[in-house]
Amino acid sequence: MQQVAYHRAASEDAALALAANHPGAMFIAGGTDMLQLSKQGVVPTQLIDISRLPLDRIEPRAGALRIGALARLADVADHPDVRRDWPALAQAIAASASPQIRNLATVGGNLLQRTRCGYFRSADLPCNKREPGSGCAARDGENRLHAIFGTSPHCVATHASDLAVALLALQASVHVRGHDSARVLPIAELFRLPGDTPQRDSALGAGEMIVSVEVSRSAAARRSCYLKVRDRASFEFAVVSVAAALEIEDGVIRSARLAAGGVGTVPWRLVASERALAGARAEPAAFAAAAARAADGAQPLSQNGFKLELLRRTVRRALEGLTDA
Repeated sequence: MQQVAYHRAASEDAALALAANHPGAMFIAGGTDMLQLSKQGVVPTQLIDISRLPLDRIEPRAGALRIGALARLADVADHPDVRRDWPALAQAIAASASPQIRNLATVGGNLLQRTRCGYFRSADLPCNKREPGSGCAARDGENRLHAIFGTSPHCVATHASDLAVALLALQASVHVRGHDSARVLPIAELFRLPGDTPQRDSALGAGEMIVSVEVSRSAAARRSCYLKVRDRASFEFAVVSVAAALEIEDGVIRSARLAAGGVGTVPWRLVASERALAGARAEPAAFAAAAARAADGAQPLSQNGFKLELLRRTVRRALEGLTDA
């Protein structure tokens, strides 16, 4: 059995110092993903427990929402301000996992969870993300649930987070700290395309951790939604999902943000669909035109070509749902 060293951090600074002194260490909070990874042999030899740090606040402010990295998913989804002013966030979380997991899982952990690709999760099968250079068995294997955007010859695994898709549509930013540094990343820059280094999921450097997520207030954020299509009604990852946010004035779409899950190796922004909506009247014809562009640039694999039409239909349903009221 592999030996794992466990450290409990008493403060944020102490956690970052431990990470700096133990290269390769991983932060652990809710532990919902780590437990599964450990059963499948994908676990580091050093763990730093940050679960007791005061990073769990949910703070609606005049111009933005600040969510601590250790805020529990259930608490975010149930917060009345989130439900009213950032409904896509509440809906994305409600569509995630099970109530038991949402009661434990944290915002930061959800964003940084590893892929649910079956090849990554099975130690007996080749996977470049788990073992660089071993190959990507999904490309010619069972790939129904794999990505149609952002793939490379080395990896076609989809990103698993529902929350990340909603945050991308809402133009969130991520506050990150290292031992001697602090920076703010647009949510889109947190995630890395696989390229030829698929083992690197995020832009975080060694010893860095997410401390909070910030989402601006806007008319588009208040008119937002998250629609998830999955193989069964509960505790299932997205086959296709769409987060949409529209600013509408006098019946005209002043701004549109669309992001998709279940289709990309990272949460995927649907830029062509956004352009089709900008300046158009908020009517079915415009929604149909935007939906028609949703799969632009997609590269389906042998078994997931159905996602092209499913994505188009999901985009249209999401947009229609935002203007039904």
